[in-house]
Amino acid sequence: MTIDTKDILNSILASVSRIDYIKPEEIPNIDLYMDQITTFMEDHLASSKRHPEDKILTKTMINNYAKNHLLPPPVKKKYSKEHLFILTFIYYFKNILSINDIQILLTPLTEKYFPGEKNLQLKDIYEEVMKLELEQIQPLAKDVTKKFNESQESFSDASEEERDFLQKFAFICMLSFDVYVKKQVIEHLIDQMSDPES
Repeated sequence: MTIDTKDILNSILASVSRIDYIKPEEIPNIDLYMDQITTFMEDHLASSKRHPEDKILTKTMINNYAKNHLLPPPVKKKYSKEHLFILTFIYYFKNILSINDIQILLTPLTEKYFPGEKNLQLKDIYEEVMKLELEQIQPLAKDVTKKFNESQESFSDASEEERDFLQKFAFICMLSFDVYVKKQVIEHLIDQMSDPES
């Protein structure tokens, strides 16, 4: 393993270890206007951006989410903590799911728990899910390391110049296959939610 490949793995594992989420106690106790929402999300999820110029959330995105019934409308142009929880879920889902799938997934949450008047509140659901997700970081880092090491054993017959590219390609393919299979499972579950008789 060359220094370059060690650096690649270390960089990947460092980014996995930096995965964070918006903690409920970080959310202000007052309702926020749209500009305040976009600034808040930008500040708290900046570490998840691929490029510094990428936007976490824009006014257009928020308006589209409301138009597509992913997000309940604001009250007097102000957004509550519950809006922020839903926006955070949307932020993570939008990279792998269609708007329609996200709507199917989030509609029960917004219908049953959004106002925050039940015993089980959206804050409780958000905290439980984030706890479960954060527990996956260490196993995920081990799995990424395992796939990386396996890819480094591949294409041993190729020339050194070809091998570097082919091993990176194999690593990306292994990670992509993992995402593909999990996405298939997610879509199957969402299909069951939208049509329980299917």
